[in-house]
Amino acid sequence: MTVRAYAVERAGGPVQRLEYEPEPLGPLEVDIAVTHCGVCQTDIGMVDDVYGYSRFPVVAGHEAVGVVEAVGSAVDGTRLAVGRRVGIGAVAGACFACEWCLSGRQYLCPHKDDTVLRGERGAFATRLRASDWRYVQPLPEALASEHAAPLLCAGITVFSAIARNGVRPTDRVAVVGVGGLGHLAIQFLAKWGCHVTAISSTAAKADDTRRFGAHEFIVAEEGLQRAAGSFDFILSTVSADLPWDAYLATLRPQGTLCVVGVPHGAFSVQPLSLLLGEKRLVGGVVGSPMENRQMLDFAARHGIRPAVETFPVARVDEALDHVRHGRARYRAVLEF
Repeated sequence: MTVRAYAVERAGGPVQRLEYEPEPLGPLEVDIAVTHCGVCQTDIGMVDDVYGYSRFPVVAGHEAVGVVEAVGSAVDGTRLAVGRRVGIGAVAGACFACEWCLSGRQYLCPHKDDTVLRGERGAFATRLRASDWRYVQPLPEALASEHAAPLLCAGITVFSAIARNGVRPTDRVAVVGVGGLGHLAIQFLAKWGCHVTAISSTAAKADDTRRFGAHEFIVAEEGLQRAAGSFDFILSTVSADLPWDAYLATLRPQGTLCVVGVPHGAFSVQPLSLLLGEKRLVGGVVGSPMENRQMLDFAARHGIRPAVETFPVARVDEALDHVRHGRARYRAVLEF
């Protein structure tokens, strides 16, 4: 079975066709014929070697939707029958033996298989191989494939941050940044039952945030001081260095600022910004297989959908450039 992939041979270079023959299928592995794949900012980081560890040629892509084509001998065939529509996100496997896996926190496994960091065998390809069938998620019928793809990384990132930090339906919350992560975070928190404030540096996004479910909108440079002591939970989705003390000041006592975007520089926080109100500054990552299942079910039940722009895979260079320059509103998805 020849895999046709879309690879980048050098940092920032154009996409070229690459063909390879996969190894024999392992007992826990699943081969998926890809039909859709989200284009994430992290994919740009890989093809442009922003992080400094890309190994070329790079085949990016980690928000894959497709149909099961083959399963290994130890796979539960009743759950993952050939022909079933499934998705796989930023992690494709874990050891299921360490303390983190055994306690249900497989996303912390030191031996996990990061689809996002594979480089040479991502989902910008006609086939994707999952190293462990337990990471392959059957998709609810209510979720169209182009909508399911971004949920498998962006969706689970914000959903797990909400669930793990004990956000309550009665909480007043804020989402910093209205982009690929932020527009989904607003939807999840609104359907969670929270009073949601969107914070953006772009006033032009106010109408979009209300369409996604936000109750209030703040332009960051102007409104932070007025929001002092307002929020129980803040989710920062931006990849920018923010005035962290100013954001901590908008938290109520024992509030939490959770960062899921990746700032460029180090955090700079005055100790009393945390200590006096027993506030927390925490990070967030993607979820376990069970959290992914819960997220997909929640999104299907409550009508949560990413706003997507679709591109045929023949226009993959255009899609990458669209995301690279921040033009996506709000997620780009490749169709194979």
